[in-house]
Amino acid sequence: MNKTETKLLNIFSDLDKNDQSSVLSFAEFLLDKAKQDGRLIVVDKPVDIPRPEEERVVAAIKRLSATFPMLKKNSMLNETASLMSEHILKGREAKDVIDELEILFKVRYDEFCQQREPDIDLENDSENGIE
Repeated sequence: MNKTETKLLNIFSDLDKNDQSSVLSFAEFLLDKAKQDGRLIVVDKPVDIPRPEEERVVAAIKRLSATFPMLKKNSMLNETASLMSEHILKGREAKDVIDELEILFKVRYDEFCQQREPDIDLENDSENGIE
C-alpha cells in the first residue's frame, strides 16, 4: 500500500459509520464520473496470455501479472516471493512452482470478482426493502 492509500485508510477508519458512508458514496461518484469521462480503464477480465511450454518462474510471474492486471500485486508479494524462494533456494521444480503461482493468481482473481458481486446484492437488497 502506498502512502496515499495508507493515509486515506487511516482517515477513513477514524470516521464514524455515517461519515464513512459519505466518503464511500463520494468515491463511487468519482469513480463513475472517471469511467464516463473515459479517464479510467477498468479491466475485469483476464487477458488471454498462453503459458509457454518452457518458462522460467520470473517470466511466469510477469505473464500472470499481465494476465491479471486488475489484481494488486503488492498484496501477493509474500506468497510469490515464497514460491520463488522455494524454487531458487530449495530447488523446487519450476513447473511445480508455476502451477502453484497460476492457482494463486486464479484464486485471487476469484476473490476480486467476489468483492465486486456484493455491490450488486446490496443494490438488489435495497430495492427489495432489505438493509
